[in-house]
Amino acid sequence: MNLDSYTIERVIHKYLDAARKIDPIKCVGRVSKVQGLLIESRGPVAVIGEVCRIETVRNAACRLIPAEVVGLRDDTVQLMAYEETGGIEVGNRVIASGSLLEVPVSGALLGRVLDFMGRPTDGMGDIESATRYPALANAPDPLRRRRITERIATGVRAIDGLLAAGRGQRLGIFAGSGVGKSTLLGMIARNTNADVNVVALVGERGREVNEFIQNDLGPEGLARSVVVVAPSSAPPLARLRGAYVATAVAEYFRDQGKDVMLLFDSVTRFARAQREIGLAAGEPPATRGYPPSVFDSMPKLLERCGTSEKGTITGFYTILVDGDDLDEPVSDTVRGILDGHIVLSRRLAQAYHYPAIDVLGSISRLMPTISGPTTQKAAGYLRRLMAVYTEVEDLINVGAYHAGSNPAVDEAVAKRQAIESFLIQAVDEPSSLNETLTAMSLISGIEIPAGERGPYQVEPHAPLDKKRTVVD
Repeated sequence: MNLDSYTIERVIHKYLDAARKIDPIKCVGRVSKVQGLLIESRGPVAVIGEVCRIETVRNAACRLIPAEVVGLRDDTVQLMAYEETGGIEVGNRVIASGSLLEVPVSGALLGRVLDFMGRPTDGMGDIESATRYPALANAPDPLRRRRITERIATGVRAIDGLLAAGRGQRLGIFAGSGVGKSTLLGMIARNTNADVNVVALVGERGREVNEFIQNDLGPEGLARSVVVVAPSSAPPLARLRGAYVATAVAEYFRDQGKDVMLLFDSVTRFARAQREIGLAAGEPPATRGYPPSVFDSMPKLLERCGTSEKGTITGFYTILVDGDDLDEPVSDTVRGILDGHIVLSRRLAQAYHYPAIDVLGSISRLMPTISGPTTQKAAGYLRRLMAVYTEVEDLINVGAYHAGSNPAVDEAVAKRQAIESFLIQAVDEPSSLNETLTAMSLISGIEIPAGERGPYQVEPHAPLDKKRTVVD
């Protein structure tokens, strides 16, 4: 019998609970040391990942601070708190809960805003549910994943037309600060044809949370979304677990047979939270100060997104690129894990070209599979014109190029304005997949048939040379 790691941990907890009933003292420890982010205690009997409560008393008021076991060394338990550690002192009781972090899930989550432990923070009351999902879980079995065979609409012309995404695909949005990552996520959340949105705001500025919910997401986007917030002011463990809680919520809706859109902002701040935890726990710094646990945790998080036997999770993950360097450690690692990358250009943003997507620097690895041959031909035509124009742009700007010298360049210059108008899109300007493909047909002169404008997918067992089919 094969058991996943979560099932094994539940079995371990069963035996630990039995031991605690025999000797209840073992479920209580005492704080012995507090140093920076790390809290050490003598006891209780606990396993890695177990949630504990640290009991503090100040001015006759008792406070229970939630914390998680992050390390075990001899008879010392190492913990980190989900909340601020003010008031903790040596001798405080540490009470083991006997369970890992779990999230109550149900259809009532739609339209709600949760914190990093899955608790509502929008003042609309508690969410009662007997169903709970583990925040830490394994990715679906690779051999049981359904193939990605159908495209999903985002409402963004540059993506739907030239960087098509499939249901269950994972794409990264790479950009420096202030280039429009959050705005692009808001456009996708409002305009996608996915059943449910799960939005993870990990490490964001507190000011930006309400702005994203009210402006970028809007009432129509929030109505079919679940927002999980772990702001930059939260302790690193809270930011880290907020990412896993959002993924667990997406997994619940996927298991209900839904097509889920997971919008994650941002992986870089998730990695920085893991770096703070790793360094505090005594890990050696490796590449640019990131300890090994950072590069171990990222695939474990990102691989949970995708298809399963029941539904799909399509993931858009933002990556804050340090110094606009796409080869820095986090960017380079994430790009190798995901199924495509969308690069936002600061140069385009400065020219008021929004969304500032650098089409030539971006790629969707599944576009050849989920797009029809005519659609690919039209997209290739537009990309080729953009590449030709980019090569001679400096010559054109200084007046050194003379019309008639090169037919390909002449065509690229003639179509330049039409392509720019196609790529530039206002925040409140949704574009259906049919409208996007119609515009591509007009620019390229290639008529895209009706069969490629709807649910176009791949036959699961078709030969490689005859793998595409049109679903009427």
